[in-house]
Amino acid sequence: MDLLFLGTSSGTPTKARNVSGLALLEDSGKGWYLIDCGEGTQHQLLRTPLTLHGLRAIFITHVHGDHCFGLPGLLASAGMARRQEPLDIIAPTAIEGWVRATLEMSQTWLPYELRFHATETLKEWRNPQVRVEATALSHRVPSWGYSFTEARPDPRLDIDKLDRDGIPRGPLWGRLARGFDVEHDDCTLRSEDYLLFSRAPRRIVIGGDNDRPELLREACQNAQLLVHEATYTQTIAEAGKTDFGHSTAAQVATFAQAVGVPNLVLTHFSARYQSDPDRGLSIEDIRTEAARFYEGTLFLAEDFLRLSVGRDGEVKLGS
Repeated sequence: MDLLFLGTSSGTPTKARNVSGLALLEDSGKGWYLIDCGEGTQHQLLRTPLTLHGLRAIFITHVHGDHCFGLPGLLASAGMARRQEPLDIIAPTAIEGWVRATLEMSQTWLPYELRFHATETLKEWRNPQVRVEATALSHRVPSWGYSFTEARPDPRLDIDKLDRDGIPRGPLWGRLARGFDVEHDDCTLRSEDYLLFSRAPRRIVIGGDNDRPELLREACQNAQLLVHEATYTQTIAEAGKTDFGHSTAAQVATFAQAVGVPNLVLTHFSARYQSDPDRGLSIEDIRTEAARFYEGTLFLAEDFLRLSVGRDGEVKLGS
């Protein structure tokens, strides 16, 4: 499982950072998932090996523009690229009406089906590769975090159970092994009931905008990696120079240390933090603050940073 950051700025883009967008890549390299789609996300994708044909689903954390304004354009481009596969969009309810109205107003007709799932009522979204759950967060508008849990960690068929249940060897076994439910003798056979797993599943938690990191406590259980916004430092927050609804580096780092998440990625940085420390507030101020409270492996996201979560849960820089 790899993460590829497409945008790491809060509110507005900068010369070095686009607004929010994050890709989660399957181990196979064939499929990927998009979390948030700020303006310009599809342009960022042109600088990656990802294609809109390989996109499995889109997850939107909340309705603010820096997290969703790129969505109609990306969907239209997927249509122009002749995508045929249906596309699931997991998002706040309001997103569906806005997207469909925008496409209709602009006379954009897609050659594939959009399947919307309202985050407000989402219990779980899953496919053969991943299970996704949503956690309500605290922001100026309803905001969610998404937990991505590996669905089939190194699976092998439970041959004894298949034989006991009289499931004939052949194509049915192959489909079950690949994670698909199948029909047999007027019954639905669930793939997960016939698989054994060789290790614990990997789990990645990705938060939307949120001023209470502790709301992700349950989601972070057994997680190898937390991705969370750190829009500014505690110094700026205490000076009253912040917008309501965001976390500081100190808040997130303290939380991650308390719940024992071994790897932490901070992102969604205010444009006031520059890369050059000689020009005033610096990204290194965020790193320094977080490091005071967090003893695990700390990353500060930047556009096109790629991180790999190995089968052993270790997080390394990708290539």
